[in-house]
Amino acid sequence: MKNVVMAAMLTLLVIGCKEKQKETSTEKAEEVVSEQKMPSAEGEWTMIFDGKSFNGWHEYLKDGVSENWKIEDGAMVFYPPKERKDGEQFNLVSDTEYTDFVLSLDWRISDAGNSGVMWGVKESPDLSQPYLTGPEIQVLDNDKHPDGKNGTSHQAGALYDMVPPSKDVTKPVGEWNTMVFTVNHKTNEGNVVLNGVEIVKFSVNDPEWGEMVSKSKFADWEHFAKYTTGKFALQDHGNEVAFKNIKVKEL
Repeated sequence: MKNVVMAAMLTLLVIGCKEKQKETSTEKAEEVVSEQKMPSAEGEWTMIFDGKSFNGWHEYLKDGVSENWKIEDGAMVFYPPKERKDGEQFNLVSDTEYTDFVLSLDWRISDAGNSGVMWGVKESPDLSQPYLTGPEIQVLDNDKHPDGKNGTSHQAGALYDMVPPSKDVTKPVGEWNTMVFTVNHKTNEGNVVLNGVEIVKFSVNDPEWGEMVSKSKFADWEHFAKYTTGKFALQDHGNEVAFKNIKVKEL
């Protein structure tokens, strides 16, 4: 009798273990299915700078990238030349054009430095500079660069000369700032989030957009902001500047 009871208990134990294994396998399968049905939001982003090379980028109206741009610690760093020819510039532009997007990057400006990030840039031999076509989100040392005292629409994070930031949330010179800005013609929305704070909002379609431009220094510029589809540009404004973690989400 004792042996029969022990045998029965052993049978139940084996059955229980098999049922547990079956439940575990089912749960794992469900988890895999769930993960497949719910892709991570991070998967929607495309890295457009790999931190190791200038693949996907070139200097405006040039085939490659000059030695003035270096890659250091996963960042693009611009070192302005000590001497340059008249009109010579080293603006960096993306190989790819974008229309509706969210662009995210980190920037670090030098002491008393000035730069910018542009979009809607039309690269043409007839247009000598990216800023002739591309609206700009300002990158600046607000405290020491003269532009910081030339109206808040010229300060860091501003839609340059059109929409000022609601507040100054920049980090001290030499530290990294994270900037995320959106341009969506489908919803007529644009905004700038700097270091986690939304500081600028604007419309991107006419008539609102055209009215903003008409009140700016660009009012009479023939090609300015005329291209809804264009390239990104990282500006050479004559000062050291660095960019990293550059990624885009197309809308």
